[in-house]
Amino acid sequence: MTRRSAHRPPTHSSRPDDATPPATAPRVRWPDGKPFAFTVVDDTDHSTLENVPPVYALLADLGLRTTKSVWTIGGDARDGLACDDARYRAWVERLYDQGFEIALHNVAPHTSARARTIAGIERFHEIFGADPAMHINHSRCRENIYWGPDRVSGLNRTLYGVLSHRGHGNAFEGHVESSPLFWGDFCRSRVKYVRNFVHGEINTLRFCPTMPYHDPRRPYVNRWFASTEGPDVRTFCAKLSDANLDRLAAEGGACIMYTHFASGFAPDGELDPRFVRVMRRVSSLGGWFVPASTLLDHLAATAPETHVLTDRERARLERLWLAHKVRVGGTS
Repeated sequence: MTRRSAHRPPTHSSRPDDATPPATAPRVRWPDGKPFAFTVVDDTDHSTLENVPPVYALLADLGLRTTKSVWTIGGDARDGLACDDARYRAWVERLYDQGFEIALHNVAPHTSARARTIAGIERFHEIFGADPAMHINHSRCRENIYWGPDRVSGLNRTLYGVLSHRGHGNAFEGHVESSPLFWGDFCRSRVKYVRNFVHGEINTLRFCPTMPYHDPRRPYVNRWFASTEGPDVRTFCAKLSDANLDRLAAEGGACIMYTHFASGFAPDGELDPRFVRVMRRVSSLGGWFVPASTLLDHLAATAPETHVLTDRERARLERLWLAHKVRVGGTS
């Protein structure tokens, strides 16, 4: 069957300094006069047919369309299912047909050499009729592109080494041409957007006003985007407090929430009532509720050309991300 494009029209702090990076968020004119934009990028880790379908049923009922990442091969009950599970694939295809975006979270939950990565991307195209518009690195895969210490530069790279206890070794090699894990050329030719830095700021544009941007030091990625971090149901719902949502709407901003819908949103198939409440509040505010790549496409269309990150802008993003991670823990 030929399908439409797959691109569719630890404890977190809530301290004020985490929520207000020192930047001015651009005012964007959203389609149809909508006051703000909101979406979610769902990391597929641990997703099954028991713990995530209720989440997407609620989103669909509320008129929200978001982005779900997948693995095309190699899933299991421990890591989460992939599209080589026939029932799970059929459910993901139904999501896609309802208007949800399907993104890539590497092709498998474990490290893949170049040949398997390419085969997995081709499999994605076979299933959805198009290449993935969006890729999200999976923390355990060594073919990640510009990941680990290669996410940051200069002194920030040194600080990353201290925080991560990984030192400065090149642990991730998707962009290293001499590596058997290299797939940077395929990333550049087949993927439009790649996720990078996260922060606690509800208005993602305040943290990263230049997204989607190109980083000339990382040429195998066409455009990067940032997101607002809420990795599990508790942190996600806390981030979407009434006060934060009111500010997001008042600023006319955009929030790209990054989370794991398998992390407590619908344990045993029952939706967490906190999540139901905040999603109903979000939907009541009348925002522009579209998948992440659609939102990024709109931002890109408002600029005369792709923004090329300057050294100063890069250093700012890296510092804010590292400071956020010092507060909340982790380096992913």
